[in-house]
Amino acid sequence: MNIAALVCYKPGERSRLIYRLHVYRGRKGKPKTFGWMDYRDLILHAHAQLGAPIVLVWDNLNLHLVPGMKTFAAEHADWLTIVQLPAYAPDLNPTEGIWSLLKRGALANLAAADLPQLARVIKRALKKIQYRPHLIDGCLPPTGLTMRTGDDDITN
Repeated sequence: MNIAALVCYKPGERSRLIYRLHVYRGRKGKPKTFGWMDYRDLILHAHAQLGAPIVLVWDNLNLHLVPGMKTFAAEHADWLTIVQLPAYAPDLNPTEGIWSLLKRGALANLAAADLPQLARVIKRALKKIQYRPHLIDGCLPPTGLTMRTGDDDITN
C-alpha cells in the first residue's frame, strides 16, 4: 500500500490534507506503486479543489523528477511552482508530520487481518486528520518553513 498526500496551507483559510491511496493486490500487469501520472492527477485535483495557485514543496522521490512531471510543471507554470527539497530532508517536509500522526495513532499497535482492513484503518485515520485542521497546522512549524501573505502560499 502506498499513500501520496499534499498538506495544503493558505493564509486565512483552514489547512487541508489531500491524499490518494494505491493498493497493490499482487495482480499481474497492475502497477505496484504510484506512477508520475498519478502524482500529476493528485496535483490537478488539488488545484481544482483549492482554486488557487500552488507552490509545491517536494522531496526528491524519483517520480517527482521524471521528464513527464517536469513537462507537466512547465505546462502549468501559470499556477504551479515547484520547490525541490534537498536530497534527504524529511525534517523540512510537513507531510512527514502527517505520517508521524498516522503511525503513532491508528497504526500504532495495529495487526491488520488483511489488506482491506489496513486500507480501511488508514482511510479512516486520514479522514479524521482532514477534519482536524489544527493537526495539519501543527505539521508546518517543525519544518521551519513559513507562509508569506499574498500570493506566495505554501503547499506540500
